[in-house]
Amino acid sequence: MTDSVRSALAASVLDEAGAGVSSGPVRKERVGASAPVVPAQRTPNAPHPRRGRGPLYAALDLGTNNCRLLIARPHDRGFRVLDGFTRIVRLGEGVSVTGRLSDAAMERTLDALRQCRNKLRDHQPTRMRLIATEACRAAENGPAFLERVKNETGLELEIVDRRTEAELAVTGCADLIDGAAQGALMFDIGGGSSELAWLDFRGGRPRAQGRMSASIRSWQSLPVGVVSIAEKFGGVDVTPEVFEAMVDYVGSHLRQFRGREKLRQMIGSHPVHLIGTSGTVTTLAGLHLGLERYERQKVDGLWMGRDAVDQTMRALLGMPFARRVAHPCIGKDRADLVLPGCAIFEAIRREWPTERVRVADRGLREGILISLMDADRPHKRPNRYPRRQGNGQ
Repeated sequence: MTDSVRSALAASVLDEAGAGVSSGPVRKERVGASAPVVPAQRTPNAPHPRRGRGPLYAALDLGTNNCRLLIARPHDRGFRVLDGFTRIVRLGEGVSVTGRLSDAAMERTLDALRQCRNKLRDHQPTRMRLIATEACRAAENGPAFLERVKNETGLELEIVDRRTEAELAVTGCADLIDGAAQGALMFDIGGGSSELAWLDFRGGRPRAQGRMSASIRSWQSLPVGVVSIAEKFGGVDVTPEVFEAMVDYVGSHLRQFRGREKLRQMIGSHPVHLIGTSGTVTTLAGLHLGLERYERQKVDGLWMGRDAVDQTMRALLGMPFARRVAHPCIGKDRADLVLPGCAIFEAIRREWPTERVRVADRGLREGILISLMDADRPHKRPNRYPRRQGNGQ
């Protein structure tokens, strides 16, 4: 990744709870030297795009738990966020039990996607990529649901594979990796799956952000996420015993990670840190900071030491469900999911203990935008990307 890309994303202050400013270029398509360029989609029924102000790009990430949209324009050394949308839709609710998307979940999601369609119609992006992840991958009726989405909203979403998801998560978060680190373990805790990628820089770092996935030495997609763990173990009344059972269950999946012992050895002899992108990690950061309301600009890029994570997890585990619901950094939509997410995080920490974790409030949407913008930029020399500014969610 280029220094300009680092400075751009580092300046990001986009607040998921409202308007804000974000910096840096643009997170789920396969990225890297062999990454396919996704053809531009035109917003359904949109008039001709406005001219003279530069192209617009859009990224939509439909996950197991959330539906998120980001619309941006290249600006200076990054991109300006013009608009965004985020809503918890719980599309994957019940899929781990029934194998199908429920009618209620599909209706909630369609309502959110209609709002995304309206924003896309208003802004008329030149190029966009709209993706769906684990819920639609795992559900028997996932492809049929996306066909219904196309028919009812005009939006064409693609189901991306797990490796693509891991690579784009790396692209979206890469500029938060410590420049002095020789390795990092990036993890993205989702609703239905969790992606891990071990980045090894001992042979040097890629100079372009879109090629950061070339440093992935090993990766794994766990078939566990906050929704599936909550459905298996419960997320409302979580005793220490239940929490340990969750951690053990996730740990049994981590033992399949290729290069597990070599990563342990590298952590023991080289500077390596964790980097986490998910509502779980950002929630822990907000609690650690004692925020009265969630503030992305204070959370994104925050370093947390091992002791701070331990203390915050203990406080959260001792918090009754009603307090979790009332807490401004958690809320009713996440109150039953945050401890299952902490169990996934804790299993990762126990398997590969590092001294620090960096918190990332960014991910797939940024990765999509980075890859699309990077593909359209003239690559005469290692680029310096503009700062990312603007309003959005």
